[in-house]
Amino acid sequence: MIEMTGENIILVEEVIVLLLLIASVVAITARRLRLPYTVGLVLIGLALTFLTSADINLSPQIILALLVPPLVFESAFHIRLGDLRRDFWLILTLAVPGVILATLLVSGVVSWGAGLAIPAAMVFGALVSATDPVSVVALFRRLGVPHRLQLLLEGESLFNDGTAIVMFNLMLDFASAGEFNLILGIRNFLMVAGGGTLIGIALGTLISQFINRIDDPLVETTLTTVLAFGAYLIAESLHVSGVLAVVAAGIVNGNVGPSGMSPTTRVVVFNFWEYAAFLSNSLVFLLIGLTINMDIMIANWQAIGWAILGALLARMVSIYGFSLFNREISWKWKHVLFWGGLRGAIALALALSLPTTGPLAAERGRLQAMAFGLVLFTLLFQGSTFDWLVKRLKLVDRSKVQEEYERRHARFVAGRAAHDYIRRMSQQGLISEHAWQRLSPLLEHRASALAEAVKEVITSDPLVESEELDTAHRESLRAQRAALTGLLRDGVISEEVYSQLVGEVDTALTDTNVGWPELTRMTNSQLQNIKRLMTAIVQEQDAESAVQALARRGYAVTRMPSRGGFLRRKNVTLLVGMPIGREEAAVRALKASCHNRVEFMNKLLHDPSIPISEPIEISVSGATIFVFEVENYHEF
Repeated sequence: MIEMTGENIILVEEVIVLLLLIASVVAITARRLRLPYTVGLVLIGLALTFLTSADINLSPQIILALLVPPLVFESAFHIRLGDLRRDFWLILTLAVPGVILATLLVSGVVSWGAGLAIPAAMVFGALVSATDPVSVVALFRRLGVPHRLQLLLEGESLFNDGTAIVMFNLMLDFASAGEFNLILGIRNFLMVAGGGTLIGIALGTLISQFINRIDDPLVETTLTTVLAFGAYLIAESLHVSGVLAVVAAGIVNGNVGPSGMSPTTRVVVFNFWEYAAFLSNSLVFLLIGLTINMDIMIANWQAIGWAILGALLARMVSIYGFSLFNREISWKWKHVLFWGGLRGAIALALALSLPTTGPLAAERGRLQAMAFGLVLFTLLFQGSTFDWLVKRLKLVDRSKVQEEYERRHARFVAGRAAHDYIRRMSQQGLISEHAWQRLSPLLEHRASALAEAVKEVITSDPLVESEELDTAHRESLRAQRAALTGLLRDGVISEEVYSQLVGEVDTALTDTNVGWPELTRMTNSQLQNIKRLMTAIVQEQDAESAVQALARRGYAVTRMPSRGGFLRRKNVTLLVGMPIGREEAAVRALKASCHNRVEFMNKLLHDPSIPISEPIEISVSGATIFVFEVENYHEF
């Protein structure tokens, strides 16, 4: 029988409210200081341990059963199967063989350097083998790092969380029994990992079918919540991987469920899980800081040093070794994947779950100190230097036009703010009317000149222009939604009318295609600048995304059905019109938007019956393509 007294409930409520208040303050401060949010939470948590004498006994199940499912589900829900399919085998290699390799290498280093017995070292290697790049992924989104690189890091983390927990339990059995049966271990691993995945797929499919038959945003959001926590609980009750069940359920529901949701439901569901992940992240990293005992860590500083060395070595071998099988991964990306192997919630939870009796009892405190020290190092050192690494490797390709736009736009905003401020001072009598009359024409003339300068740089680059227009369009939609909510609150419109109109706005907000026709319609002046024609061949399933990616960047695109290859499979040939000097940007856009290989004309035509000029050779990103010179371009 579980008895909850009023005093206990109030105490828990007070603690949660205090932690959320701290998290909110840290979020605001971290953004202003441009510090990774999770790093700020850990630092505040550490500071609180010195300011309070409270002894925090944190149950590992609070993290694994309560805080991890929202984090895992939210990440999995936003992964598209098409994106995952491209690098699935590399992600799976890093998540399964990579975890096994990390367990062996880390255990070898700490056994040799820190003097741990082999069973204890194997347990430690398993509990720190899972990566948790939450702060890195947040940084990726802020800086605009390539989506594929973000997917590699996030996808690996999703799958290796479950793998690490399975490995940890196997190593605990090994430490308790004193011997390891390889065949039995492989069988148990496959049963636990595979069973959790199958349960997640089944539950994700089932809940998605329910969602397809319901049209109620609150009920559908509730069903996704039931799925996230229910998948974990059901899988754990059947003694299979709960984390992998949540991963599989999230991927299935995120790819199947939204197709049956109304636009309003999609907005509600996405916002809810974004908030749930924020809450879980905040509590996890605050608890990491609060749980760490600095005195124990200082006493075991040498063992912590060996743990850090082992983890870095294992990550290095895993990333640089396994990625050799995928030549599309550049060395810059490998460096980022290596340094992005942070540890976090899973390592903390597994360290707290170490048994208090049995062969590992004597080493429990030492293993926890090593785990906490490694987590602290990766979060504070690797996490805080990641921004510098990304900029050093120049992963974010910001054009000179974009930088010039930012400068001119900032000057325009500052000038307009100065004009408005001086006008308010004049209206309030803080400056004389004479001063306002003298300054006003000067400020207005400067604002007009700055506005024209901004317009000039925007119209010079279709990509910058489309992004600016798309941002303005979406902000106007959000303003419309807020106005409709106000009308409903004031009783001006009925619930039925509100639902209809908000549904129309949400349809536009959730549209992932080109926002509105004006964004992609080329003006006559732009058409006159087209002097080259490039030919690209893409697969049918990639054609739509390729056309949209090119159209957003201001390219004129004509698509034609075609066949190619030995089996004469259907594909699509794109004729891409562009000004001189825009070839490389077009190639980058095509490669980024297509999951399958893109083929370009890479040899001269020798058919004299074709009445066209010979193509010219262009070098793009180390490859050679051919384009046609055109005199005039017209759209019909």
